[in-house]
Amino acid sequence: MVRVDLGEVEYAEAAEAMRGWVAERQAGSAPDRLFLLTHPAVVTYGRHTALSDLPQDGSLPVVEVDRGGHATYHGPGQLVGYLVMNLREGGPGDVVRWLELALIDALGDLGFAAVRRDTPKGADSLVGVWTPEHHKLVSIGMRIRGGVTSHGFALNVDSDLGVYERFVACRLDGVTMTSLRRIAADTGQPVPDLAGVRDAVARRLGAQ
Repeated sequence: MVRVDLGEVEYAEAAEAMRGWVAERQAGSAPDRLFLLTHPAVVTYGRHTALSDLPQDGSLPVVEVDRGGHATYHGPGQLVGYLVMNLREGGPGDVVRWLELALIDALGDLGFAAVRRDTPKGADSLVGVWTPEHHKLVSIGMRIRGGVTSHGFALNVDSDLGVYERFVACRLDGVTMTSLRRIAADTGQPVPDLAGVRDAVARRLGAQ
């Protein structure tokens, strides 16, 4: 898999580019790629998201997207990863679980304990990566079309956690969202910089 570092990109610009990345992979004109970037502040949401879950005060832009999952925040201090890979060419059978476990391993490399959670039958999805105390650190929402994945994950490194008071993240009302900075403050360990987190994640996903 090829790693592509993009820096900060407006969400609409990245969404348009992602359609092209997927088409290239479906046509076989590009390899599997992991795009690492950040976005200016925005809340994205899937088509099954209740409008009451979205910010009501107009303080954050909102964009409907074509992935699974519900309302998710993107913004400064957060690492976003878009995974464009062909599952028909030997990719992971359960790509979401594979992504969860790779991110958990990457966080472990950085000195942060993390877990995945199985979703009880009939409950709202617990897909993502969590602290052992069940505070949510990484949101995951993906789409598979023509055997090719798109969208991916959002990992809070040094994010403004106050934004989560303005909407219901991932349809999980009452869940505490956290960041590596907050965990580091609680445990007395250093906060990794965004570049170090990018490297750890890319390594565990096999992206070079």
